Amino acid sequence: MALATMLVAAPSAFAENGEGLLGKADDKTVTFFCFGVMAFFVLLVIGLSLIQGALERRKEKRRYDIERLG
Repeated sequence: MALATMLVAAPSAFAENGEGLLGKADDKTVTFFCFGVMAFFVLLVIGLSLIQGALERRKEKRRYDIERLG
């Protein structure tokens, strides 16, 4: 119940006449914010893919070493 109340009250908590914390939201601000969100997720996917690739190479090297030595 408290979460639902906070979700309903949140939009009006920091808004006054359509202005949020960063001032009036015009098209340029919204566009740059959305580009930032897209860039964040692209970089997140690339970074996590690189980490996964490194872990896979490490796993394969260990597997190869175990088969070679054992």
